This record gives sequence, C-alpha cells and structure tokens, in this order.
Amino acid sequence: MPGHFTLCIVVLVVLALLGLPIGLSMIAASVFYFVAAGLDVGTAAEQILNGLFNSYVLLAVPLFILAADLMNTGSLTDRLLKFCLVLVGRFRGGLGHVNVVANIIFAGMSGSAIADAVGIGRVIIGMMTRGGSYPIAYAGAITASAAIIGPIIPPSIPMVIYALVSDTSIGYLFLGGVIPGLLLGVGFMITNTWIARRRNYPVEPAVPWRDVPRITLDAFPALMLPVVLLFGIYGGVMTPTEAAAVAAAYAFLVAVLWYRNITVRDTYLAVLNSSRATASIGMLIAGALIFNYVVTIEQIPNTVRGLLAGYELSPLMFLVVVNIILLVLGCLLEGSTIILVILPIFIPTAKALGIDLVHFGVVAVVNIMIGLITPPYGLLLFIISAISGAPLRGIIRDTMPFVWAMIVALAIITFLPDTVLWLPHLMGYKG
Repeated sequence: MPGHFTLCIVVLVVLALLGLPIGLSMIAASVFYFVAAGLDVGTAAEQILNGLFNSYVLLAVPLFILAADLMNTGSLTDRLLKFCLVLVGRFRGGLGHVNVVANIIFAGMSGSAIADAVGIGRVIIGMMTRGGSYPIAYAGAITASAAIIGPIIPPSIPMVIYALVSDTSIGYLFLGGVIPGLLLGVGFMITNTWIARRRNYPVEPAVPWRDVPRITLDAFPALMLPVVLLFGIYGGVMTPTEAAAVAAAYAFLVAVLWYRNITVRDTYLAVLNSSRATASIGMLIAGALIFNYVVTIEQIPNTVRGLLAGYELSPLMFLVVVNIILLVLGCLLEGSTIILVILPIFIPTAKALGIDLVHFGVVAVVNIMIGLITPPYGLLLFIISAISGAPLRGIIRDTMPFVWAMIVALAIITFLPDTVLWLPHLMGYKG
C-alpha cells in the first residue's frame, strides 16, 4: 500500500489539477494525512494559529501590497515615468530603458512584481506602442521582464516570506538584493540596446532642459519614498514591518495632500484590491504552515540531506543543483508556493554545507522571479498579455533574450557570493 505521505501528495496534486486554489489544496491534503495517519486533526488549526499569530513579520505583506495599490491609484507611477524619460529617454531604444529604470525605482516602494507590472505596464506599454514605435509584443516582453526587479530590490514580499521559513534577518535579506537587482537592470538595458540597434527602434526626442526642474520637482515626493524606507530601516528608526506601514501611509498622504488626485472611492478600491491579494497570500501561507508540519513529521528535509550527502556535493555544486530544480519548478508552480513548501526542504542541507542563508535566499528569490516570465505558468506573461492585448506567443518570443540576461545574472550571484553579501557585511552582518 502507498504510504500516508504519498497519498497526501496524490490528493494535493489531484485537487490542484481540479482547479482548487493551491492553499486550500494543501490544507485538504494535510487534513487527509492526519486522518489517514491517525493523528489529531485539530493539529491543523493549531499549526495555522501558531504560525500566523507568532509571525509579526507577515504584517509587512498586506501593507506593502496596499502601498503599491495606493501608488498606482495616486498616479505616483505616471510621474516616475516622466522623470525616467528625462534620465534615459534620449538613447536608442529609450522607452525600453525608461521601462527598466522606472521598475528599478518602483522596486524600492512596492516589493511586488505583479504590482510593478500592472502599475507601470498600463502606462509604459501605451507610450511605447503609440505611433507604432515599438511592436506591442516587445513592449509587453520588456515590461514583464523588468517587473521581476520589484521583489529583488528592497522592499520585497518574497524575501519577507523567505525570512518566515528560514529565520533569517529581513533587513540583511533586503540589503542582499540591492546589487543583484541593479545587475539585472544593467543586463536588461544592455539587452534592450542590442535589440533596439538590431531592429532600428527610434530615439525619443530629448526633453528640453528647461522642463527638467519641473518634472523632477513633480516626481520628488515619489522618489523620496525608497529613501525614507531604507534610511528608516537601516538607521534603526523602524523595523521592516513598520516600514511597510510607513510606505502605505506615505503613499496615501502624498496622493491626498501633494498631488490631490485620489478620491474616497479610489481609496476604497485600493484597500479592497489589496485585501483580496492579501487573502489569497494568507490562504497560501496557512496551507504551507500545515503542509510543512506534515513534511517535518515525515522527516523529508533530513531524507533529502542524507540523499545529497551521499553524492558528496560541494556548496557550489549544491547551489547549481538547487538553481536547476528551482528554474524547472518556477515554470510549473507559483513563487510563494516554492518558497513556503520547497525551500524549507533545502534549507537544512544549505546550513549543513555552510552556505550563508542570506545568499541562499537571494539566489532562490531570483530563481523564482525568472519563473514568473517562463511558460507554461509564467504569471507575468498572462498579466501583461491581458493588459496590452498582445498575443501570448509574441510576448514569450520577445522575452527570451531577457531570460538569458537573467540566467547570466543568476550565475554571477551564485558563483560570486559577495555580490549579495557585500552590502550586508558593510552594515554589520556577521554571517
């Protein structure tokens, strides 16, 4: 007879294939395991309550989502795009560069790839395709690719979730993502330049210098948000969770008092949208908390560690193997599921091999972000296709050069840990 855990996996897969949300599928499969193994079913509720109520860090997730929604509603995004046009719009393929730079700046505010894609995508795709300057598929492809920078440069919702399962400092994880995020941005801009020259994409008219002070002043409140957050966190003024609350409050106050373009109804819709997104993530986390308890009972992490020990992998080879596994899983599973269910299996082995968990976490998050733009699951591909109306096949085709740029950046941060750990060490990290 198949073991209880095998049956649990079968139930999980069947329910997911039938269309049940993955969080509910994990809860149902775990309850089935408790019943089949003769364990107390009440343990499921106990694990959810202990996991959620003892994790203060999880409060950051809904607050960062709300901050991103308020920034999109309050038109902070539009002003940032105009400022980026001043910076890099005058080069060949300038609007592609604007897209990347805007995502780098917006990454310092939202922490979510989907928020970046939706907020910036609606505006920048229209700018790029106006007058037939760029094919709509390419505009969608570079928008989807640049959006993955959002959860790598701090703040980052995936890193908050990783901190939950690995007991790693959120502050040092945030710092570790800065250089990899900038590295991805540079890689995307180089790729965009190469494609723009090959396809002879236009050079945008330069913004007159007399307009630069006005555009900069208009964008100044939005540009100050990442500064407030980072100095607040690393200056010891506030925790990352408190910084998320500050981000939401700052975005709301700037939209109401400075730009004066957000209504009561807009605020209500922003809160409603962020509540729905939070509920979805919360259900996923609840399911993962129970399922991880089942995984622990079955001693799966120890089994994996023993299996890998038999191959006598070096730390570097272990990271390469994990990269390959995560790249494949990223094509099939949602990112939060991978962080909550798959990574806890590898973390004990990473510790045993002496791999720094900040380095491991950033490498894992970059892997998972690549999964957002790789078919068949590639969530950002579907979102951008829906926003732009571009055919999915065309977006996937034009995304491939950027995927290769991401893999090169992933290889660099895997083989050169200092690209991740230099900033944390500079700020006192002893790991």
